[in-house]
Order: sequence, then structure tokens, then C-alpha cells
Amino acid sequence: MAVDKAHLLLVGLPLFLFCSDVFNLFAPPPPKPTAHHHPIPSSQHFQSPPIQQPLDFPAQKTGGFGGGIGLGNTVQIDFCASCSYRGTAQTMKNMLESAFPGLNVVLANYPPPLPKRLLAKVVPVVQFGVIGVVMAGEHIFPRLGFAAPPPWYYSMRANRFGTISSTWLMGNFLQGFLQNSGAFEVSVNGEQVYSKLREKRFPGEIELREAIGKKIVNTRVMDGF
Repeated sequence: MAVDKAHLLLVGLPLFLFCSDVFNLFAPPPPKPTAHHHPIPSSQHFQSPPIQQPLDFPAQKTGGFGGGIGLGNTVQIDFCASCSYRGTAQTMKNMLESAFPGLNVVLANYPPPLPKRLLAKVVPVVQFGVIGVVMAGEHIFPRLGFAAPPPWYYSMRANRFGTISSTWLMGNFLQGFLQNSGAFEVSVNGEQVYSKLREKRFPGEIELREAIGKKIVNTRVMDGF
């Protein structure tokens, strides 16, 4: 008897829910409530807030007749690009432009001496020459005019991978050394005021600012003149 009641409940409950859904589906929708519009008096109309005009602040003058204290002067910083001195040169440039408004600061690479530059161009040729000989094998020597390979070739051939790696790393090291000038030279209007090659150190910011301030000629530029 209890089982029959459970079956009746399991069958009757879904049937009741289904009939309820069907009744709600075909039942007419309830009437919409009518909206009562209350007229807003003219005195209560919202007014847009007044637009605030931006405040005009007087422009800060840099001194002189429309120019900065460094106007008309040029500072050139020649640095060693292969020595990773570019960051230091850029920091010095920003400092000088802030200290002397209108100053023209030029950054340039300081090349090494001519013999080192020539040797730096020879190193890649030797690198690829050694690697090419090791990879080509002993058949390349008769084409180069040698009857038999030299004795050092067989030792290089025996450790081909080590020879190629050592040649590449050593060549890159020599190239970086030959391109290294170690320079950080500062000049004002063509006159040198600091040399790292002579002082063997970088200049301090205060030291460099004072040295350049002594050399700067304050140029006055007048409008229309």
C-alpha cells in the first residue's frame, strides 16, 4: 500500500506541474498599471551646471629675452658605445638640459684609434676562415696550393666542435676589446671641459655641471632681431 502511494505521488506531482505550466501559458497577461505623469513646474526644471572655464596660469619664463640660460650653446658628449656608456651619457644629458634650459646636448660615439679599428675588421675574416677550413675538410688545401694539410689541421679536425666554439668566442672577445675606446669626453662649444681618458674616471654630476656653467656664454636672443 505504501508503495502504491509513493508511485502515485511520483506520477501525480509531475502531472500537476505540467498542468500548471499549461494553464499559465494560455492565461491572459495581467493588465499593465497605468503610469501617472505629474507635470513638473517650470521653476523645478533641472538646470545644467555652469561650465567652469580652465584657469589660466601665467607661463613660467626661463629667463633672458624669451630663452633659457643655455640657449645658443652646444655640449657634446663623446662616449664609448661598445662599453655600455649610453645610459650614463643619457643621464648626463637629461641633467644638463634641466640645469641649463635651452642647452643643446649632442651624444656621439667616440671611436677607438685607427689601428684598433683595422684589427677589429680583420677578426671576423679570420673567424670565418678558420670555421670554413674546419668544415670544408682536407680537400680544400690542394685548392689553396698546399699538397697536404699542415699538422695543426689534424688536431683542429679531431675536435671540430671545440675548435669552432673557441674560434667564435675568442673572435667576439677580441672584437669587443678592439672596439672599446673607454672614452667619455665632454666639450662645450668645441672646447673640452672633461676627459675620462685623462682623468681615468667618470665625472660627477655636480662637477660636470659646474665645469659647463663656467664655459657657457649666455646668449640673449631678441624677437625680430
